Amino acid sequence: DKVLFSADGFGKFGTPDTNEPWADEARRYFIGIVGKYGAQVQALLKKAATLDIQTICPLHGPVLTENLGYYLNLYNTWSSYQPEEEGIVIAYTSVYGNTKKAVQKLAEKLTANGCPKLVVYDLARCDMAQAVADAFRYSKLILATTTYNAGIFPFMRDFIDHLVERNFQNRTVALIENGSWAPLAAKVMKEMLGSCKNITFTDTTVKILSSLNEDSAKQLDALVDELCMEYLARQDSTANKNDLSALFNIGYGLYVVTSNDGKKDNGLIVNTVTQVTNTPNRIAVTINKENYSHHIIKQTGIMNINCLSVDAPFMVFEKFGFVSGRNVDKFAECTPLRSDNGLIFLPRYINSFMSLKVEQYIDLDTHGMFICSVTEARVISDRETMTYTYYQNNVKPKPETDGKKGYICKVCGYVYEGDVLPEDFVCPLCKHGAADFEEIK
Repeated sequence: DKVLFSADGFGKFGTPDTNEPWADEARRYFIGIVGKYGAQVQALLKKAATLDIQTICPLHGPVLTENLGYYLNLYNTWSSYQPEEEGIVIAYTSVYGNTKKAVQKLAEKLTANGCPKLVVYDLARCDMAQAVADAFRYSKLILATTTYNAGIFPFMRDFIDHLVERNFQNRTVALIENGSWAPLAAKVMKEMLGSCKNITFTDTTVKILSSLNEDSAKQLDALVDELCMEYLARQDSTANKNDLSALFNIGYGLYVVTSNDGKKDNGLIVNTVTQVTNTPNRIAVTINKENYSHHIIKQTGIMNINCLSVDAPFMVFEKFGFVSGRNVDKFAECTPLRSDNGLIFLPRYINSFMSLKVEQYIDLDTHGMFICSVTEARVISDRETMTYTYYQNNVKPKPETDGKKGYICKVCGYVYEGDVLPEDFVCPLCKHGAADFEEIK
């Protein structure tokens, strides 16, 4: 009869004679009864996907006979612990009302900055099960509470325990703590969520000393900016449609291009390597005309592309990115390994390299694009390729900016101290221009 008898699966709270959306009470039922067993549900859904199911009969709740894809899709979302909707849940406790006032102000600001859905719960007074269900429903969660007996307020502790027990994961979480002396709430909440997978904590943690003051109000604004950036960017009326930093998200790999001028080997860092065709294989490499490598490759017509892996240390970027081959032998202390075209490939910190022969040159004003055929290609290791984002977050040293006023190079971390950065300023380390600097906050 093509009937799936699903036991607790696809069940819900409530009675058959009430007219309410199935998902509301089914979500709460899933999280409360089934939520801990997401992996098992995922396995069963994969098996069910191979069957022709016309009816679902759970132990609790109505028999489902229509639009079964809707219910199956929701169960797939819930059991994989992914957000069901974009939105923010604020869960708070307040002893004397000051945390509540901060939450109310925060809620107003989030709504004004494009938050698509906002739900606020006073954990001392709300239906705890509903608060837990919405924490799983929406993509972001803000926890606000007071330090209490060197821990956190009991209702917040109970709420977080419910989340952890049910495998809460894959969410952005922000923390707000209130304490007049020795505040510990943020630390305790973060530790309680420590076993949850793929939790991204916001950079901003709001610290309230009894009640909002000028400093904590600024922290509140910073938190709003951080949480709502993507919401503002999605709206035509508020989006910055000329934010060129978006190009950093193209999935830039970082590469060392090696060449030889007839007397010595040379190399430079680039992030502009693209496969443009695969029959035949052609690779495009774009290089700034001011780089010595541009001159060499235009003369010789050959190069090697070394794909840096994530274990490449900062010294690789210093050697090949911050000095010019016109003045320095970048391979002076290196025992060379060479490909069939006679050029060096790096002995370490790469996962592959390709030898290229230039077939066409395109003048791009400040840069030149070399369209090349592949004459040799080797896989060196299975380590992941270094991306521009990975370099920024994990390899580039964090600059010392405490007490300094000025601008910082986003490429190498050089700090220019001064009120105004000259438009024609060039970083003395990596030679990037003023466009690659940002003001120290």
